[in-house]
Amino acid sequence: CLTWLCSSLAERTGKVLGEFCQCYKEQYGVALFNSVRYEIEGNGGPQAQLLHRKVPLEDHVIYSGNLFQYIEENKKWRNRFCVVPHNYGLVLYENKLAYERDLPPRVLVNSAGYKILTSVERYLELVNSSLPGVTPKSGHSPILKCPTDFPLILWHPYARHYYFCVMTGKEQEKWRAVFQDCVRHCNNGISEDSKVEAPAFTDAIRMYRQAKEQYGTWDMLCGNETQVLSNLVMEELLPELRTTIGPRLKGKAPERQRTWIQISDAVYRMVYEQTKAQYDAVTAKCEQERPQMESTIRTDMDQIITSKEHLASKIRAFILPKAEVCVRNHVQPYISSILEALMTPTSQGFAEAREVFFKEVTDMNMNIVNEGGVEKLAEYMEKLSHLAFHPVKMQSCYEKMEQLKLEGLQQRFDVSSTSVFKQRAQIHMRQQMDDALYTFETLLHQDLGKLQGKDDVCKSIQRILERVLKKFDYDSSTVRKKFFREALLQITIPFLLKKLAPTCKGELAKFQELIFEDFASFILVENTYEEVVLQSVMKDIMQAVKEAAVQRKHNLYRDSMVMHNSDPNLHLLGEGVPIDWAEEHGGQSEAEPATEKRRRAKQVVSVIQDDEGVLPYEVGAEVLLQPGSPKPDPGAPPSSPDGVEKIREVLAKESLGDEVEEQLTNGAEVPHTTPASPAPRADVPSEAEVSHATPASPALGAETPSPSAGSTCYQPSDKETGEVSPPGSECSAPQLTGTPESGEGVQTAF
Repeated sequence: CLTWLCSSLAERTGKVLGEFCQCYKEQYGVALFNSVRYEIEGNGGPQAQLLHRKVPLEDHVIYSGNLFQYIEENKKWRNRFCVVPHNYGLVLYENKLAYERDLPPRVLVNSAGYKILTSVERYLELVNSSLPGVTPKSGHSPILKCPTDFPLILWHPYARHYYFCVMTGKEQEKWRAVFQDCVRHCNNGISEDSKVEAPAFTDAIRMYRQAKEQYGTWDMLCGNETQVLSNLVMEELLPELRTTIGPRLKGKAPERQRTWIQISDAVYRMVYEQTKAQYDAVTAKCEQERPQMESTIRTDMDQIITSKEHLASKIRAFILPKAEVCVRNHVQPYISSILEALMTPTSQGFAEAREVFFKEVTDMNMNIVNEGGVEKLAEYMEKLSHLAFHPVKMQSCYEKMEQLKLEGLQQRFDVSSTSVFKQRAQIHMRQQMDDALYTFETLLHQDLGKLQGKDDVCKSIQRILERVLKKFDYDSSTVRKKFFREALLQITIPFLLKKLAPTCKGELAKFQELIFEDFASFILVENTYEEVVLQSVMKDIMQAVKEAAVQRKHNLYRDSMVMHNSDPNLHLLGEGVPIDWAEEHGGQSEAEPATEKRRRAKQVVSVIQDDEGVLPYEVGAEVLLQPGSPKPDPGAPPSSPDGVEKIREVLAKESLGDEVEEQLTNGAEVPHTTPASPAPRADVPSEAEVSHATPASPALGAETPSPSAGSTCYQPSDKETGEVSPPGSECSAPQLTGTPESGEGVQTAF
């Protein structure tokens, strides 16, 4: 039965991927043509006034600290030391000592597509809805019990779930901000630097879904290309899988739910591997054909443009009257309402980012006057330069965008969720903040050689701050107006296409004969039709945004306001070597050994690895361990913070049964092992905050359910989870146990 199921799933997966790959190959030629045409003709918007940092967080750790993780294989809660490196993966170590000794991590998690939940009740609702008809009866034990009131759960519709908890509400808020930053960045996994592959991929996804009559925004366009494609496949496989597997699951409701989550995760892993292989093959083939295609485009550019314009004119004559009526009746009356709903929270978020930037620079200036003097400038600037990647300090900006609501407009225009707009605006906020900081530090660094004494430094900081704020306001207006236009198109175009499909889509085939065979790879009827539909509504959208700017709503600038050459040499400064404040102005000895420098760096801005590795959506660390690799020695931990000391004293009494398992010989010599790179994918980045009390090395027991017949379909191996279940271990009611480590979360010094 299992063999047949795997074979059937592989066949279905192959069929979906085959159809998608055909869409991708068609869209690749169109994207390549558009890229070359843009390169030749050029059509850039207003020049940004702020500088852009090329490598924002190279070799920095965003956040690190202890939290409890629930290990499903042995039904226990264990303390883990969690590190969030610069690429926003979640890296879980046995303890802090294991991290400091460069031992391999237990688990690496790519959080793309996950939702962060802080309520067990909300999690149970999602679990109950994932397998209809399987709901625990009143009084029965639920699938998950949390030993504290502060859970943090990573939920995914297809992949495995991750369960964490902390001891205080303050810790929960900080970790939630960190996890949300990880998800936000990981979801944005398709590189915008790719001018051909990225648009070809996203257009192919959209065309594939529209062929299935699925219009509107899609929540699972999350992560890198392989993850997005895996989500696309799972969206089609899951209903059938649920129908086939669901009735065969045995045991009580919580047990069936656990089994279902494990099966879904196993299928997702299988789909992921198959998807990666097929997608890599099709992209390699397109890349191989690219030189010949590009040569044809450059040679026949004028003829291709003429042919496309001729096709567009014919489609326009047929489509435009119907499209204009549809726009006038169903879209135009709502554009201003949608725009206002978008503008208010977005502009509040950017205004908050401006305020945070102003406050942090002003506080630094006051510190130089009152305390540190010029000698402390390097230390202050090292922290300030990474403010944009500080999840807790930036949280007030992001929270403004969480207020976005489209109310009845969301149902009218088939917008399944506003999360895609929220996350996009939040990424713009962070980028704008980092651009402002980079411009500020570049200008200040240029002036430092001319300044004498702290009075000169403080005056220079104030003058530069005012210059940068003006640039921030201008760039903020430009970025927001572009975001509003894109969001309005993203909401209205799918709606129009769906409305027009019954009367127009069937007639498109007759226009195919207007395309010369030699140019058929670069001109598609479907794409040209969508461009005509876009033009039918674009005028109204542009006018609405323009009117908002003319009225100075939300501090938007008019398009006619252009800042020309206000700092003609500024962008030349941005091309220089990145500034290292600690090295240039921190008074470090040049003869400092590299090992000592690395040891100190871990206490401030830790360096995990030199190269970004490649991480699938989740990897068990057992895969990384070499045979015979030693386990880390926890060492002698410092005392717990006062806030949870009494709680831990009670918990420690319950830990006696598990202490032997957790505690290794103190002072044991642990040979250094070189781990595989713990970096989650380059397309999976993140951020950090200062010390907070977190618990340490515990184990928590939970009642072990009897194995069901259905559970034999799939059990995660130790290699997937990095956890080893002791033979015959049985657990009682949830208890946090273990030897406490330092409860200090490490703000990696922002």
